[in-house]
Amino acid sequence: MAFDPARCPHARRLDLVEDLFGHQVADPYRWLEDAGSAETGQWLDAEERLWDAYRADLPGRAEFAGRVRDLLQVGSVGVPVWRGARRFYTRRDPGQEHAAVYMSDAGDAADAGRPSDASDESAAGAERVLVDPAAADPSGRTTLDHWAPDKEGRLLAYQLSAGGTEESLLRVLDVETGTVVDGPVDRCRYSGIAWLPGGKAFYYVRRLPPAEVPEGESQYHRRVYLHTVGTAPETDILIFGEGRDKTSYYGVGVSRDGRWLTISASVGTAPRDDVWLADLTSSDPASPALVPVTVGLDAQTAIWPGRDGRLYVYSDLDAPRGRLAVADPGRPGPDGWRDLIPEDPEAVLRDFAVLDDLARPVLLVSWTRHAIGEITVHDLGTGERLDTLELPGIGTVGGLAERPEGGHEAWFGYTDYATPARILRYDAAAGRVATWATPPGAAVSPPDVTARQVTYRSADGTPVRMVILAPETGGGPRSAILYGYGGFDVSMTPGYSPSILAWVEAGGVYAVAQLRGGSEEGQEWHRAGMLDRKQNVFDDFHAAAEYLIAESITAPDRLAAWGGSNGGLLVGAAVTQRPALFTAAVCSAPLLDMVRYERFGLGESWNTEYGTSNIPNELGWLLSYSPYHRVVDGTSYPAALFTVFSNDTRVAPLHAYKMCAALQHASASRRPVLLRAEAQVGHGQRAVSLTAALAGDSLAFVARETGLMR
Repeated sequence: MAFDPARCPHARRLDLVEDLFGHQVADPYRWLEDAGSAETGQWLDAEERLWDAYRADLPGRAEFAGRVRDLLQVGSVGVPVWRGARRFYTRRDPGQEHAAVYMSDAGDAADAGRPSDASDESAAGAERVLVDPAAADPSGRTTLDHWAPDKEGRLLAYQLSAGGTEESLLRVLDVETGTVVDGPVDRCRYSGIAWLPGGKAFYYVRRLPPAEVPEGESQYHRRVYLHTVGTAPETDILIFGEGRDKTSYYGVGVSRDGRWLTISASVGTAPRDDVWLADLTSSDPASPALVPVTVGLDAQTAIWPGRDGRLYVYSDLDAPRGRLAVADPGRPGPDGWRDLIPEDPEAVLRDFAVLDDLARPVLLVSWTRHAIGEITVHDLGTGERLDTLELPGIGTVGGLAERPEGGHEAWFGYTDYATPARILRYDAAAGRVATWATPPGAAVSPPDVTARQVTYRSADGTPVRMVILAPETGGGPRSAILYGYGGFDVSMTPGYSPSILAWVEAGGVYAVAQLRGGSEEGQEWHRAGMLDRKQNVFDDFHAAAEYLIAESITAPDRLAAWGGSNGGLLVGAAVTQRPALFTAAVCSAPLLDMVRYERFGLGESWNTEYGTSNIPNELGWLLSYSPYHRVVDGTSYPAALFTVFSNDTRVAPLHAYKMCAALQHASASRRPVLLRAEAQVGHGQRAVSLTAALAGDSLAFVARETGLMR
């Protein structure tokens, strides 16, 4: 479809140039930062009309949306959380927009660990729905953010947020009666729950009231509190957080026996944290005596007091791929650590579970090896490797769980690109892995897909891996989507994706590049793609596109770049740095103005990943790749679809507004540059129907622009 620039809404260009540490920085569309202005509203209305006109005759839109919706109807099931004979879990049935929290009372705890029928999630006992977001909001725009049963399984703390805001309200439910006995407590975004024994109180994280913090900082200033169930949150006891950086995030945990409190703190999304431990038998839970474990170290650490009296310590200190150590809780610092599972030279340590109701207790360890999951079995005392579990395929494992009181069983999730997440159970006494539960919907017949992992070289010679999914028949070059993220220590591991399956089923190729900035190869891989090394991420992505083209898998006029959030920044960099490599781009909830990103959403908490424009040399890093500032008039840019969400409280939609206006003004290619703005949804979870609609629009856009469908 030829793009007529005359059809684009008029966007006034400001003659605004600021001198920032000697850099002359233009910002012609700053007025679009004011989402409430009449002028911005008029521009958004005009952009909506432009998108609607383009979408009106877009081939394949309904078909893609319908196929994604069908593939999502398989539903979902979560790893069980055990409290005695009771198990708590999430499940989404066909036709449901969101998963709900269920409880099943298995009765005989000795029999409760047997694998259930693959489609019968209730086989081990009668079940009840405890929290269903759809019951609170039939529109599907209320999401379940977090839930945690107390240690006895009598109460359930849960958090819901409305309209995609992620602004959680915390409530407590009596499991027997279904009655809400506490809450709502507001300002609980990203809060964990750490119950004390008896269900009378818990530790949690809450932001200070807006009136108590400087203007514009209400998203920050978290604190750890102790809350007594049934009391007003205003009477909660402040435990931790005063005097720390305003962007700090906190984690809290209480051991199964209630003796040990753990608190962790990180500044924003920095790849390092501080950790403390307190013995609640020798200090008041309302004023715990916190002992430093790791404070001021450039490392990520997490601790778990074990049932055997040992302190289990995960850390990437001197081990970028992670190691598991044990220590005496009375001497928890690094000097007292003894490695139980040392760093692996190729695999990244992810999780572990202790199975101790055995003649020879064992430790299960979950790894990713070049982003592919595996689980190994070790002697609990020595760490000696005893076995490697056989998994259903080349995929991802997650959610490794055990019984809090100990046992010989562990549960974990498994998924790959064509397999909906299922729950597997490992019985260490029998040495056997079996399916525990599969999603409740009818069996999905995925299309014939081949998946292979390849290795290519980036601009500096670094080997980078990429998974390529393609139809089993036919050769290239094909219409292709190249997807990437490359940031925040996030690993691109295989996972069931209806959007990918629908695309490949239609004849396309889908490639996932495992870029620096993620955690596919551990913390060194992450740090090689952050701050002044961010260009490595973009170079890795460009090299992935070059590989696909050189191997005749696709061609520049058939290749689309796709990414969201930090991956939207990646796509923006690809479009502005190497526009000739791509014919189309889907840029979702993106960061694009890297000079001003800290002023909006949660941006200030990301300057440990990107840098800050308030420091001269760091501003130089940001300007070197900031997509909005690299748009050049008269350049032949790819077709671009920006998808944004009105209630996105992480990444402000204004990034996409400004970039869309800039590309519409500058592009000489006559390819479409479009904005799809969606109301009453946010950055995170989405209802099934909304997910399918977004996928249908985005896939159809790429299909048209890459020639898969005309």
